[in-house]
Amino acid sequence: MPVRQTYDKSRIEQIISDFCASSPLNSLQNATGEPAWGAPQVAYASGDDPLFAQIKQDIGPFYWTPADAFRLAYPEAACEASELSVISYILPQTAATRLDQRSATEVPAERWARSRFHGEEFNCALRMHLAEQLTLAGYPAVAPERLAGFDYRQSERFGLASNWSERHTAWIAGQGTFGLSDGLITRVGKAVRFGSVVVRMALEATPRPYAGHQDWCLWYAQGTCGACIQRCPVGAISSEGHDKQACFDYIRKVTTPYVREHYGTGATPCGLCQVKIPCEARSPL
Repeated sequence: MPVRQTYDKSRIEQIISDFCASSPLNSLQNATGEPAWGAPQVAYASGDDPLFAQIKQDIGPFYWTPADAFRLAYPEAACEASELSVISYILPQTAATRLDQRSATEVPAERWARSRFHGEEFNCALRMHLAEQLTLAGYPAVAPERLAGFDYRQSERFGLASNWSERHTAWIAGQGTFGLSDGLITRVGKAVRFGSVVVRMALEATPRPYAGHQDWCLWYAQGTCGACIQRCPVGAISSEGHDKQACFDYIRKVTTPYVREHYGTGATPCGLCQVKIPCEARSPL
């Protein structure tokens, strides 16, 4: 067993920021060599926060709570949910990527496609790096999205759903609230990616500066905006919300073939609803 080292939030955040600054994977893999992501934002949730159990009840029994994910990684460990903390981080899109994406109307701009593909490769490496560093320091940790059983299923209530949601985890950790398009509106906007790690460590939860899960969306809070409706090339966003199946079909039939042929990247959601909107790079409320 490793000798347990003294860890706190500042040390955890240093691991994340150092990896973002030094890893060659944090790159769009283009001629400029520019980074895929801006400065990370980190927040925390308690492993026994009742919202995790509520999400599981809403989505279905296949959804993992932090305790479920931890037990899958450490089946021999006797551990209560109250002993766990969840580290949630945000990776913001760069200003250059957002600028390019604003001009796109049907398929993603090249920088956006590269950030979604190569940037997510980096995100996966960051998840694993953080979990490994914590485990080596004597605090067993797991990145739920990297578990072998991570998958998408059909929720009776919500349709297509994964068994661990980085966005819902970020919402519980106080990172932001959901918008009309189902994207999470954070302090640094909606043009972001998320990651998380569950760790057996006592960390104070970040206070949630909101009550409802849609408080920072202008549409739900004030009945105004709806800019993301206009940005969707396939009409998958309406006043009724987000049609996940129509969105998924467009990704599979249109954006994925396009980015593979033109940019040489893998499957990429269009992401048009995340830019050229009031919540692109900030919370409007």
